[in-house]
Formats: sequence, C-alpha cells, structure tokens
Amino acid sequence: MPSRTYILKILAENGMPMLPEELVALFAIQPDESELFSRRLNAMAREGEVVINRKGAICIAEKLDLIKGRVQGHPDGFGFVVPDDGTPDLFIGPKEMHKVLHRDRVMVREIGVDRRGRREGKVVEVLEHVNSRIVGHLHVEKGVSFVLAEDRRIGQEIMISPEGSLAAETGQVVTVELISQPNKYAKPIGKIVEVLGNYADAGMEIEIALRKHDLPHVFSAAAEQQARKTAKKVLKKDWRTVEGLKREDLREVPLVTIDGETARDFDDAVYAEPAGKGWRLVVAIADVSHYVQPKDALDQVSYERGNSVYFPRRVIPMLPEALSNGICSLNPDVERCCMVCDMQIDTKGVVKEYRFYPAVMLSKARFTYTEVAEILKKPRGKAARARKGLVKHLQNLYGLYQTMLKARSARGAIEFETTETQMIFNDAGKIDRIEPVQRNDAHRLIEECMLAANVCAANFLGQNKHASLYRVHEGPTERKLENLRRFLGEHGLSLGGGDEPHASDYAALMGVVKQRPDVSLMQTMLLRSMQQAVYSPEQQGHFGLAYDAYTHFTSPIRRYPDLLVHRAIKAVLTGKTYIPGNWIEIGAHCSSTERRADEATRDVQNWLKCYFMRDRIGEVYEGVISAVTSFGVFVLLDGLFVEGLVHISELGSDYFHCDDAKHVLRGEHSGKSFGLTDRITIKVARVDLETSKIDFVLYDKSSTSTKRRAKRKQV
Repeated sequence: MPSRTYILKILAENGMPMLPEELVALFAIQPDESELFSRRLNAMAREGEVVINRKGAICIAEKLDLIKGRVQGHPDGFGFVVPDDGTPDLFIGPKEMHKVLHRDRVMVREIGVDRRGRREGKVVEVLEHVNSRIVGHLHVEKGVSFVLAEDRRIGQEIMISPEGSLAAETGQVVTVELISQPNKYAKPIGKIVEVLGNYADAGMEIEIALRKHDLPHVFSAAAEQQARKTAKKVLKKDWRTVEGLKREDLREVPLVTIDGETARDFDDAVYAEPAGKGWRLVVAIADVSHYVQPKDALDQVSYERGNSVYFPRRVIPMLPEALSNGICSLNPDVERCCMVCDMQIDTKGVVKEYRFYPAVMLSKARFTYTEVAEILKKPRGKAARARKGLVKHLQNLYGLYQTMLKARSARGAIEFETTETQMIFNDAGKIDRIEPVQRNDAHRLIEECMLAANVCAANFLGQNKHASLYRVHEGPTERKLENLRRFLGEHGLSLGGGDEPHASDYAALMGVVKQRPDVSLMQTMLLRSMQQAVYSPEQQGHFGLAYDAYTHFTSPIRRYPDLLVHRAIKAVLTGKTYIPGNWIEIGAHCSSTERRADEATRDVQNWLKCYFMRDRIGEVYEGVISAVTSFGVFVLLDGLFVEGLVHISELGSDYFHCDDAKHVLRGEHSGKSFGLTDRITIKVARVDLETSKIDFVLYDKSSTSTKRRAKRKQV
C-alpha cells in the first residue's frame, strides 16, 4: 500500500490531477486492497493534503493555492478562517458562511481583499464538520420548528425534523443532533435529543455551558468501574510504586494543607524547618500517577478533560470523586501516597539542592488561607490557640516565604495587583452579591512554595534530558511591544530591554508607575502586551515569572499536564523513558482544554451577572472603562464588579474613531474622548439573558430629569 508521501510524490510528478482508477492502475492496487486505498485517499482529502474536484479527480491541495484552516464564526453572520500555517486570517462573507458552521475545518481560496483591506476567502472544500450536537433555544413560527444556537457564532437556524425528535415547548433549551450539515443551498437539519428545560431554571447556565463548549461531564462506565475498584486507603503494597520505587515514610513530618474555604481536592501539603543557615522545604504532592496508569480508563477520561472546571457552586472534576476527593486527596489524619520535592534553600531564597522521591504522608491539618493569615497576624489569638501544636510550623513557613521573596525580587518577576471576585449565592441559586477576594500572605506563601517545586521539576527533567510538558509564557510579540512603547512614550514612560525586554524590565516599570494615579491603566497595558501561557515540550521559559524553565507539577488531581510530569519524573528515577505519544500534540490539546474551561466559566459568570442585573434596569452607577473597541466602551461598575457596553451610538452625536494603540475612542468634531480606565457614570438600559449582554447608556449627572442619584460603590 503506497504511503501518503509517495502518493503526493506521484501526483506532483504527473503534473496534473489524476482519477482514482488511474492511481489504482499505477500502484497495482489489488481488489482486496481497493477499500483500504480508497480510505487512504479520503483521509488525505479530510486532512487537506489533496482535493477531490467535481470530476472526481485527485488534486494536490498546494497546487490549487488552497489554504487549510478552521472557521471562526461571528454573531453578525460573517466569519473568518484561521489558517493552520499561521498566516493572517481570511474574511468569509455571510454567503460563504451558509456552507459551514463555526469550528468546521475547511479549504479556502484567497479571492482578494475586502473593503477594509482584509484578506478574503471562498470556501472550496469542507474537510471536517465538527459540530454534531448543538445546544440552543427552540422556536416555532408558522408551524416550522427551528433552534437558534446558544453559541451565537453559529448563525444558521437549525431546522428541526419531527421524526425522532423529543417533544419540547417553544423557548425551552434543547440539544439538537445534526442530521444534515449546511451547504450552499440548505440550512442544517437536526432532531431534538435532549430537553434541558427552561432558561431560568436553577443551574441551567452550567448545563448550557457544558454542551456549548463540548465539555465532557459524564465519566465512562469503564472509568467509573475503575474508580470504584480503586482502594480507599493506602495498602501495604502501595509502599512501593508501580515502577518499583520504595516510598519513604513521612508520616511523622507535620505536613499541612492550606487551601480555600470551599476546596475539597487537596493536591499539595507543605512543611518547612530551619536547616543550617537556610531552610528545608518539603512540598508533598498527591501521587495520582500511582492510581492512574497510562492508557487505562481513568487516564483516557483525564486526557479528554485535560483539567477540572470550576464553575460557581459546581465543579466538573478531571477524576471521579473517589479519587479527586478520596484516595488521591491529601485529607487530614489519613495516610496518603505522595510525590515529594524536598528542597534546601539558602538565606537568599535560592534553591541550592533538591530531591524527588515517592513517600507516604499523613497530613496533620487542613488549613484555610483565612485561618493561616489570622494565626500569623495573631499568634496568641483564638485561631492560634485552636491549632496550638502547629503555630510554630506555620511561622517557619512564613519565615521561609519572607526569604523566598528576596529571590523573587532578584530575578525580576512581575508583580501585578489584580482584583479577583467571588459570587455569593442566595437559597434560589442566584447571585446575592459579588465580593472581591482579598489575597493575603497565606495565598502568597503557598504560591511561592508551589513555584519552587515546579521550577525544580522543570530543572530535573531538563538536566536529565527527559521530554515533558513545560509551562511556556513567551514575551510580547513585536507588534504588541511596538504598541506598548508608543503608548508609554505618550505618557512620558519607557520600557527597558530593547527589542527583547526581560520580566525585570516590566517589574522595574511597575515600580515606577505604582505611585501614579493612572497605575491601573499602566498595569492593564502591560498585561495586555503579553502573550497567553501554553503547554509545550519546548523549554522556552516563563516570561512573567522570570524563569528559564517552568512546568506544572503541583496539581495532578486537577491538571493532566501535572500527571504527565509526575510520570516523567518517576521514569527518570527508575532509569526509564516515558513516552505518552506526540508531546507537541498533547501540549496543544492541554492548552485547548484549558482555554475551553476558561471560556465556559466566563460564559456562566456572564449569564449569572446578567440575571443579577435584570432587576436593576434604569438604575445609575459609576464605574471605569475596562475595554475600548471600535463599537463602544465596556464599563466595569464600582462595587458590583459587573461589566456592560456603552455602544458607540450612545456616546454622543459625533463620529467616533478608535485608536487601538492608545485604547481611546475620540469624537471627530467634539474632541470628546473615552479611554481605558476613565471614570464614567452610566444608567443600566437593557439586559439580555439569551445573549448574556448588558447595555448601558451615559448618564449626565447635571441632568434634573432623572430622580435617581448615582450610586457610588454600593449595591
């Protein structure tokens, strides 16, 4: 059977398209091989290596000047194709978008540029229809049933076939299984296979998000069975790892866990003690790799999920609860298998030596961040008295943390002060209020301990030349850096480092601007200039943390990359090599599942905030401009921590133009401007639960026509 490479070579040498029967004759394909050969040609067509034209001839895709990529739909009906080769996106007009759905893989031909100067494409071939099930709202008009997708990037109406469809009422949320995909002449057709309920039902926002983002949320029968059969406690045989390593006994070491109030899966435990002129730090991490073996049922579902997803009031775990909250979780007062990073740290906060080994531990306590902060602040207070035997150990951890801050400062890590929020719910399951989360020294203490262990893991694997997944955060792109420098220059500031600034250059600039009244604006611009962190087998460093090599080792219960790192470390310790597959593809997959989780949680939060604001239409609030776009400005409300849009048409009778570099909308005639972090007073004009959008209009404080007063930082 000829390989793909050889088929492409023959097609290239022939210089023109060839019919399948010509290739069959040329390669002397036997009758019993014809089906296999046909499947190979079809697979090559699906992956964009060849194109089968209208006459059925096989063409080399590159010879046709076709571009392979993924469709990215837009709520307004048009879309883009994001090329696989990294070249600029191609604009796809509404007529072309009728042939495809958001996320489909296609071959397009570049046909010119549109009126805005963007590359424009025409869909030539659909390589893969990705959407098989879609969640949306059922509508019935004049006896015709159709569903509008919850994901507004899918703009086509999905016509509903009555045959095989479950009964549902107009307006209900349903899941549709596509029977036929869209084409140039017809809309997609589907049947209702699941009726989720009414839009305002408790928890519906999460059910929608799970299906909209294709988040796996039901464990396979095989995974559930394996979880049930997994031991509930450490057994005698567990004192040796599957790889044959003998575990060390850390049961008498006063390791403790420190997490948030609502945490139930405890990945990490810590202990510190003075050692010579420095410190010994022990970071013990749940040994998930002991219970989840490569290619078993639990491993397969873990890879598919990639990570746990944390919604408000609900978690979609990477592993079944028997492991995530049970045998793998470092619960207090029970023996647990763990992987340990045992470090010696000098007086400058630098790790001088480290050692990885498997162990059995017994957590002496489950602390919360709030509790630890209180004990450190009042070592003789009520909270400290309740934990009398462990106060000294917490103080040791804090002393080590103070030492480690020296190293953080010396290497020039960037320290951004961002405001995180948490939603407080009422008995009906809806938001009662939104509060800022106060980071304290307990948060920072654990963060530094985890950073140290992660860096040691990256160093260990790098020195032993074992492939793995690294957490890579590259510096700013050339374009982003250029825009940032232009912006800073207009504010009398500069960023050091030339064409390749270091994290320390960012940190130095943050030190300069932290006393300025526009510090939040400067910090926002610095954050937006940086790239997104990803998983990669390439050891390219972590820009924001200022590490040459960094990986994720400390959360294997909730992150698949950490599980892979544990397996790689064990392989090195036993003189073996761990090869899970193509590291590049695995890294890309884990990066995509992380983005998928972020998008899903953001959707749920946005919907909940809309529900929270729907009874506040007409009320007036103050806030800051959090984003500037060509179609208006987004405003983050004081005290409420809710964001909404002031559309450009609401800014005044003028032509407003967006300066992307300065993040400002400026009126052509009035000169009125709206810039990032500007303070603004608005009135809530509209809340749309179906699209999760909140619209604001400007409010004139001097106006006497409105009886309501602007509410400042209150709910």
